[in-house]
Amino acid sequence: MFKKYSKFGVLILFGIFNIFVTTASAIDLDEATRTVVVDSSGSTTVLTPEQVKRGKRLFNATCGACHTGGITKTNPNVGLDPEALSLATPRRDNIVSLVDYMKNPTTYDGLDSIAEVHPSIKSADIYPRMRSLTDEDLYSIAGHIMLSPRIVSEKWGGGKIYY
Repeated sequence: MFKKYSKFGVLILFGIFNIFVTTASAIDLDEATRTVVVDSSGSTTVLTPEQVKRGKRLFNATCGACHTGGITKTNPNVGLDPEALSLATPRRDNIVSLVDYMKNPTTYDGLDSIAEVHPSIKSADIYPRMRSLTDEDLYSIAGHIMLSPRIVSEKWGGGKIYY
């Protein structure tokens, strides 16, 4: 009998715990956190909770294999952290430039196209996951890349010590 009631008690405690402890979701993020830079002139936009959720889901599905946690598995020297994005040529620290990169990727110095080795819209025939992505999808993915450092701080692009 004690065993029966102890299982019931554990279920009750677990239920109470779940009521009071919740994880952060896109809806929980305030507007200041969801505000990201749109273009090189510095104009900003507030991502909707739907864009935040969609961007995370699409990033994990299409980019997550190589860019888990904002790192680049094929080249650990270049990550998706704000500093690395701002030092690229052209700068990739805004949504418009990230969308441009996802359409036509170039080397970090911007001199050569890497569309044949990096998934992109230009090389969608080689990378099937890129075929169905719309501009809105790319915008959401770029928003996720810009937003993630604010949520997970130094872990985003932090490399092996975190992932």
